Amino acid sequence: MGNPLIIAAVALDRHLHIPMYLFLMNLSMKDLGSISIIVPKSMANSLLNTRSISYSECVAQVFLFIFFMVVDFGFLTIMAYDRYVTICKPLHYESLRNKKACIEMAASAWISGIFCSALHTGNTFALIFFGGNMVDQFFCEIAQLLKLTCSDSYLNEVGVITFFACSTISCFVIIIVSYVQIFTKVLRILSERGRHKAVFTCLPHLIVVSLFDCTETFAYMKTPSIRLSGLDLVCSIPWCHQS
Repeated sequence: MGNPLIIAAVALDRHLHIPMYLFLMNLSMKDLGSISIIVPKSMANSLLNTRSISYSECVAQVFLFIFFMVVDFGFLTIMAYDRYVTICKPLHYESLRNKKACIEMAASAWISGIFCSALHTGNTFALIFFGGNMVDQFFCEIAQLLKLTCSDSYLNEVGVITFFACSTISCFVIIIVSYVQIFTKVLRILSERGRHKAVFTCLPHLIVVSLFDCTETFAYMKTPSIRLSGLDLVCSIPWCHQS
């Protein structure tokens, strides 16, 4: 219920039509989507005492999961930049964060999600699966599906995963650099109350980014032949329950 309330509040209150809240509304929309592609199916399987998923459902789940994951990280990066501009360049905020720029950045996050998801999904399901039809995960995950393919075909997807893992790390570096600049600026604030307000505004966002990036990097940079099913499940939980 929290996400629909955030969306409704931002949409209906004109005073909240500023970049920070508009991006937060987009994140709430993403959260509604991401939690709806995995949790309902897992609950249905649990209630029906089954562990099955059809091929078409698996394809859709992979596509939507990657889509919302890329969108999530895109908005986390955009929001880090928004906080950087707010704190470090307040006099340039209106020119750097006008309505057109915000719409373009939001659109770029959603479009990037579609592109990355289509590339990953198409490349994954173009592979030949011969290792059975069981995955050690509670949803269809690319890293687990690759264990069911032959090594020659699997190398193609490894290249795609490595490329996007590097892109994710690049975004993480941008976020870290933004926060280094923010905290450097915050330390110069004379008011202790002002420092605390700035720190507690940024800290939750930084924690979410760190958790999200570390678990994603571990799961996708780890060699698929390594069987750490329990740890894989734990690493997947932060993605599926971001909301």
